[in-house]
Amino acid sequence: MTNRILVTGAGGFIGHHLVKRLKAEGNWVRGADIKLPEYEASAADEFEVLDLRTYDSCLLATRGGIDQVFNLAADMGGIGYITAFLANISRNNILINVHMLEASRQNSVKRFLFSSSACVYAQSKQQSPEVTPLVEEDAYPADPEPGYGWEKLFAEEMGRYYRRDHRLATYSVRFHNVYGPLGTYDGGREKAPAAISRKVALVQSGDEIEIWGDGEQTRSFLYIDECLEGVRRLMESPFAGPVNIGSEEMVTINQLAALAMKIAGKSLTVKHVPGPLGVRGRNSDNRLIREKLGWAPSRPLREGLEKTYSWISAQVAAVAGELVSR
Repeated sequence: MTNRILVTGAGGFIGHHLVKRLKAEGNWVRGADIKLPEYEASAADEFEVLDLRTYDSCLLATRGGIDQVFNLAADMGGIGYITAFLANISRNNILINVHMLEASRQNSVKRFLFSSSACVYAQSKQQSPEVTPLVEEDAYPADPEPGYGWEKLFAEEMGRYYRRDHRLATYSVRFHNVYGPLGTYDGGREKAPAAISRKVALVQSGDEIEIWGDGEQTRSFLYIDECLEGVRRLMESPFAGPVNIGSEEMVTINQLAALAMKIAGKSLTVKHVPGPLGVRGRNSDNRLIREKLGWAPSRPLREGLEKTYSWISAQVAAVAGELVSR
């Protein structure tokens, strides 16, 4: 059945990919964001440039018989960005989320999905690189990452309240480090796979790249196609979440860098430098998503990183060519 769907954050990485998938499924899609997609035109039937921190913009975005809202709009970035602007990020995202919930209720939206984050998990459970994979209950007692983690946890609670008080069918997903082509790869908001791919692409064999900290901090990384599969399955299910959507393949940042070098065919030296690190270790436990949705991410990191590196390397080469031609 064709749905009328709104994707907020449609100018960003996950939102842009989601619009393309929803259109390929035959849905009518409106995209909304404060900016247009950076690397290619949106596939949305309508794309509206709106500041969703304002309630009037959220009312406008949800007008016209929207069946489903995928609320992906957020002020966010990699660890360097989200640790530098706690007040701005928290304020901006709280405004987006509470206004989108209320506007969706006022405009009789049927289903509303909120994109949360693994940053909601208690920091005390993530102090070792050999971290025990995080289950959904590990968000409480609450001790999320400052700023970004706290506002995500608050928005999850708001979704529960709207489901209980207003019968709006709300869903929450906790993303674990989503990556892939068409994602931000420079400028300070990029995440580790994109940042390392860019650094490797910019240098020649025998050169040096920098990594923050000792590189032994651990993470898992989720390829964009599997992120979209999980989101679509959850939105069509009776299960409200929150649920992890993440890979269980945990690697150190040093291992991530070594894999990027191997894909690029380059031998490089790594220089470890001071920088923001976030928690020491994080990995996704996927038992709940298997139980509730009958599916879990399984794509190997190497497979997704090959595609990501190829795209970023092409972008770096194109920019270098433009600079030479000037």
